Amino acid sequence: MASVSLPDMHGIFVLILMVCALILFTRERIALETSSLAILTILLVGFEVYPYYVEGERLHAIEFFKGFGHEALIAVCALMIVGQGLVRTGALEPMGRFLAKAWNVSPSLSLLLTLLISAVFSAFVNNVPIVVLLLPILISIGHRTGKSPSGMLMPMGFATLIGGMSTTIGTSTNLLVVSVANDVGNIHFGMFDFVVPAVIAGGVAILFLWLVAPHILPKRETPLGDFSPRIFEAHLHVEEGGFAEGKTFSDVREKSGNKLQVLEILRDDDKIVRPLPDATLRAGDRLAVRDTPENLKDFEEALGMSLYRDDDSPIDEDNPLRAEGQQIAEVVVTQGSSLQGAVLSDIRFADRYQLVILALHRPGHKTQVLQKDIGNMILRTGDVLLVQGTQEKLAELKKSGHVLVLDATSDLPRTSRAPIATVIMLGVVAAAAFGLMPIAISAVCGILLMLISRCMTWRDAAQALNTRVILIVVASLALGSALLQTGGADFMARLFLAVSAGSSPPFILAGLMLVMAILTNIVSNNAAAVIGTPIAINIAHQLGLPAEPFILAVLFGANLSFVTPMAYKTNLLVMSAGGYEFSDFVRVGLPLAVLLWAVFSFLLPQMYGF
Repeated sequence: MASVSLPDMHGIFVLILMVCALILFTRERIALETSSLAILTILLVGFEVYPYYVEGERLHAIEFFKGFGHEALIAVCALMIVGQGLVRTGALEPMGRFLAKAWNVSPSLSLLLTLLISAVFSAFVNNVPIVVLLLPILISIGHRTGKSPSGMLMPMGFATLIGGMSTTIGTSTNLLVVSVANDVGNIHFGMFDFVVPAVIAGGVAILFLWLVAPHILPKRETPLGDFSPRIFEAHLHVEEGGFAEGKTFSDVREKSGNKLQVLEILRDDDKIVRPLPDATLRAGDRLAVRDTPENLKDFEEALGMSLYRDDDSPIDEDNPLRAEGQQIAEVVVTQGSSLQGAVLSDIRFADRYQLVILALHRPGHKTQVLQKDIGNMILRTGDVLLVQGTQEKLAELKKSGHVLVLDATSDLPRTSRAPIATVIMLGVVAAAAFGLMPIAISAVCGILLMLISRCMTWRDAAQALNTRVILIVVASLALGSALLQTGGADFMARLFLAVSAGSSPPFILAGLMLVMAILTNIVSNNAAAVIGTPIAINIAHQLGLPAEPFILAVLFGANLSFVTPMAYKTNLLVMSAGGYEFSDFVRVGLPLAVLLWAVFSFLLPQMYGF
């Protein structure tokens, strides 16, 4: 291996900081936005305290703040906000309804259709709202047909990632790679310049997800899908000579272990008595209670009472408990949700939405059921709440768009402004596709139109923004700029070529893509893309080859976010909703990533003639 001279002290500092960033980005205990801000701050302070000069001119640390105004970041944020308008108006509803009906005709072909539609839409729309739309539909289909949804959810989520590879606006990763390539090497990519290799490789991947993935995925139960501790209202009758006769309500509660929750006490003459601690119970009193069937039967036996339905029919095999008009739904706390980081008792969830919380599931933790401390837990992204309430209340919660409701019993959100939101989104894409204006500008215009047409509010726009995405992009852009300015990118390129000395250009390109694929599944895909792009351009220059295929190697490699659930935010959503294990992503994601890597490694050299 040929010797490669080290860069100067500033270059070494940036390289060490890059390694620290990659390590910090893998630490779950440290918020990704905190790690990003720490890296950015250290970089700024380092270059401010120890000035660096490029060709005699000082590189001011303030230059690294340019990421906040970078075209790529503006485009990413603007597209997230415009996508929020589609979600709020229910503009994607027709697609959901069409797919739901198709599953009744042919499940196998419907899965293929779901994968294709998911991929196509994800080429132009952020894949998060698409996943959010399809998750409840697929879970409902699984429950209705008696089949585990696990064979559908992960393939659908991966299909949206595959579709996002095909255009410059498909993912934030694509936008960053294209923007950095333009900044560093003055290399411009049109919206559909790499759609051909993406479609060919994507077609192979879709076939894998359709024909192979459902068969190698183990059957998983959705976190709360088979766990339905429904709440029922019933009457406990105080029997003559029974334990409760003549006792105070406080005594009866104590006998039940202080678990008995009484709504009201009804006397024979339909008089309502408040369940105060010193209220004395009489024979014939009816205690209106609300609890699970198991708890109600325990109360009946422990207190010597008789359990009746609210129509005073005795509860037995012929007259079971009933909950007319009540429905069970699973509510997922998503990124940007009003529940994220909230404490249920503080936001008064039950009073606000008129829904009873039955259980809480947190990936990797035991499901907690009807425990008082649920109300004191801080909710995280991916938490699943099992709630019960009327169809109307569940519909209101779903239409609010603040959470992901995993059921299909109430209508999908849709307003009269859905067509307007659709036209605005099509206009944003068309303006950029035909070269009328950059995507950053057309997307900002789309935000204004969404607000003017009242497709969304400023609050909706604010909730669409993700501080994690913003800070990781800014920190990555700052690191990428510092690598380029100090010669760190050139050093990394020379080191990569030295390691692969004697290898053919196609082999070097495949190796670069493999490194990006590994990084994107361990750290942020955006960080891998921004850092890898200038290195790719330097490799191409030193080989005397066109830079475009090496840039695309970075772009496609950084999009192979299939192997770990933390590699992409939709992976986490799918993991929570489908009850998947980490190993499930490796089982399907690893062969999928290897398959796409092999296809791209063959296609790119062929298309660019080397």
